[in-house]
Amino acid sequence: MKLDIEHAVVEDDPRIWSDARKNVILFIISGASMIAGLCANIQNPANAQIEQQLHATPGQISLSLSLFILIQGNFPVIWSAISEIKGRKLVYLVSVTLFTLGSVVVAVSKTIGVVIGMRVIQGAGSSAVIAIGAATLADIYEPHQRGTMMGVYYSAPLLGPSLGPIIGGALTQALSWRAVFWFLVIWGGVIFAAFLFLFNDTFRKERSLAYQSVLKRHVRERELTQAVQSEEKPVSEEKMSEEGGREQSMPKDIEAQPVAIPPVTIKDVKLSLADVNPFPPYLRILSRKNNVAILIPSGLLFAFSFSITYTCARTLALYYNYDALKTGLVLLSYGIGSIIGSVLGGRWSDRTLARLKAANGGVSFPEMRLESTKIAMWWLPLSVVGYAWVCQERVHISAICVMLFFAGFFSIWIYASTLAYIVDANTGRSSSAVATNSSFRGAAAFIAAEIAVPLQDAMGDGGLYTLWAGLMLLAELMILLVLYRGKQWREASIEKEKERSG
Repeated sequence: MKLDIEHAVVEDDPRIWSDARKNVILFIISGASMIAGLCANIQNPANAQIEQQLHATPGQISLSLSLFILIQGNFPVIWSAISEIKGRKLVYLVSVTLFTLGSVVVAVSKTIGVVIGMRVIQGAGSSAVIAIGAATLADIYEPHQRGTMMGVYYSAPLLGPSLGPIIGGALTQALSWRAVFWFLVIWGGVIFAAFLFLFNDTFRKERSLAYQSVLKRHVRERELTQAVQSEEKPVSEEKMSEEGGREQSMPKDIEAQPVAIPPVTIKDVKLSLADVNPFPPYLRILSRKNNVAILIPSGLLFAFSFSITYTCARTLALYYNYDALKTGLVLLSYGIGSIIGSVLGGRWSDRTLARLKAANGGVSFPEMRLESTKIAMWWLPLSVVGYAWVCQERVHISAICVMLFFAGFFSIWIYASTLAYIVDANTGRSSSAVATNSSFRGAAAFIAAEIAVPLQDAMGDGGLYTLWAGLMLLAELMILLVLYRGKQWREASIEKEKERSG
């Protein structure tokens, strides 16, 4: 009998938990995800003071920022693999502890080398929720609810680029740059306590393809050992081939993957971290055309968000003579636009999916969700071009605030749907898929951070963000390609996986 792996029978099913219990989990992981956004931007107002007190060069300060983004983007692959064996809660607790300890060391450091090293540790610790936060939501919400909840969840880290400069500027001016990192220590401690006392683990082994893949290997090895020891009749090659095909292949319908290991067997086998290799799941995600075609625009959208907040702060300081606090208040318009776009875009995504599912006889597939991005595609490149030239012409600050709001609104409207699609299109591998997405985001943001200032100096804001408008148009075209060809690509990839395994 084939069961939908999303709805395999489990004890204490997170899908049927009360709304209040689910809301607590959503609140906790949203608060944890805010760490990632805050930590990436809160240092910026303190950079001048850090450079002066620690005798650092501008290049070293830049390295402390870009390395943080790079590690934060790529380390989730490790956390994701561990979470598929040990569950979500353990990963959350260990990662938040790592982040908090890194923040303590930065706060008391006396050399820039220690700051750079501990920022890397902070990046690794703050990255877990990026990978398994979306997977946690997939554990507790049905596919038709995820767009809305992804929008709510992702709105929290979007506050970081806006609130980070405000908090960092206020703390630096009132106390010192070290107060910025003591603030992060306190935040990390609060989040750790919330995970320890209020968070119920949502991971269920029966619903994880990664766990079941490792589990089946253990079961097969144990059965073969027992057969040899008891001198029972050997298992025929035909049967072994048949079983091997079953355990590695996937059904054509990604929403109806079989659960081959009965619960009683799961209880009998203990898996360890030695069974975890994070790279095969990563490569399996990249082996599908539809995944690669959506990961690239996802990375571009995130890199744009990082670039615009980074360079806008510089523009406001150089040409408007704004201090850190005023700069943070202007950037708040981008954050507010992003939050509203994330929530409304997620809701529109769910409504679009429900409408198309009803029109298709009650049958849905992940690509339907991307239809909801079309409405924002008309306006995103225009808002980016608008921002480019109001900055270039040094017009009144209100115009910059308006353009920042719309750029944030439309870019995150699209991004929220791409994130929900990545989860829906990789059933049973949601944490690996989101971790791969995080890797693309981190690499793209690292490049954007390294080239932003040289390009801004060479081309001005007008040229730089006209270029970004073109990249946003490219991202939109790739999303449309997935919308119309993704289902065909995804099903072809599943068939190839079946052929290779059989």
